Amino acid sequence: MAQGRLEHANISVTDPDRSAALLAELLGWKERWRGTSQLGGRSVHVGAEHDYIALYTGDQVKGDYRKGQPLNHIAFTVGDLDAAEAVVEGHGLKPFGHDDYDPGRRFYFFDWDGIEFEVVSYE
Repeated sequence: MAQGRLEHANISVTDPDRSAALLAELLGWKERWRGTSQLGGRSVHVGAEHDYIALYTGDQVKGDYRKGQPLNHIAFTVGDLDAAEAVVEGHGLKPFGHDDYDPGRRFYFFDWDGIEFEVVSYE
């Protein structure tokens, strides 16, 4: 049986352009698509060749999410954790929860809408 992989995640954010800029700089991703959503509102897709995050907004999106309702966090791997942390701070966000245990080093941050992200380096 072929091994599966995550193709995309679709999350609601208050400002998809701002979120896309953060993820593009943090992860070296590119914008793949933008336009009107089937549900109304609009989306920006940012990612790599075979995977991406769809960033959706519409009139009903208010932000102010709480951890665990229903999402705990989204995690990304990077080659240079210190450079990634500088990018997060450069966007006015505050890294926390720094830890170093097998299999890698990591930190967390909340975006402007309260969505938690984990950034991990295995190098």
